[in-house]
Amino acid sequence: MGKFLLIIGLFVLGFARISAAPPKFEKDIIPTAKGDLEITFLGHGSLVMAFAGMTVHIDPYGDVADYGSLPKADLVLVTHDHFDHLDPQALKAILKPGTVVVGSKSCAAKLPAGAIIMANGDKKTVLGLAVEAVAAYNIVNKRPGDGPFHPKGQGNGYVVTFGDKRVYVAGDTENTPEMKALKSIDVAFLPMDLPYTMSPEMVADAARTFRPKVLYPYHMGDTDPSALAGLLGDEKAIEVRIRKLR
Repeated sequence: MGKFLLIIGLFVLGFARISAAPPKFEKDIIPTAKGDLEITFLGHGSLVMAFAGMTVHIDPYGDVADYGSLPKADLVLVTHDHFDHLDPQALKAILKPGTVVVGSKSCAAKLPAGAIIMANGDKKTVLGLAVEAVAAYNIVNKRPGDGPFHPKGQGNGYVVTFGDKRVYVAGDTENTPEMKALKSIDVAFLPMDLPYTMSPEMVADAARTFRPKVLYPYHMGDTDPSALAGLLGDEKAIEVRIRKLR
């Protein structure tokens, strides 16, 4: 009986360890002239990018990951102040001495002291990375009887240059003139979640204009990403990559 109970106990312990194991997030590698850029897809609008010994977190949100188990941040980029992009507890869990936090105008009151606030159109070099703030806002989609879900001037997308690769993370936005004016984008993350951001048709419209080499639809909600792949099926120069980013 004792041996039987021991076996059962070991089985239960092993099952508990498996159950408690952190989820395995999808990752992609983007080669650059200064080494590989590793992108980890946490979910929703949350990403982690590792490059040249640095860890960059984008829009930390505790519903998609246990941030206490993730690498601490050298740099955090926050697009706007909505709870699913700026989660104070998730942000706190990845801070360490020397972490640089960059946010948009709407984030200023919720970010740690010393955070860098970038207005639409600003360009800065942060920890050796060129960072450009791109306006992120709604043109068409609005709250019933109210203004846009994301007013102009409040939120940013970011273009970050890793080596020779320019990576655009759009934040919550539509296919704005500022987005369509972008040049030489190697990797783009475009949101596709009505009514808050874009439809597949709007994403395709933007992609056909600024022509990223690799396009990840993200922050998708219930939108079927295969619709976007179909719309851009004839665009051989734009690779649509579908990852777990709902």
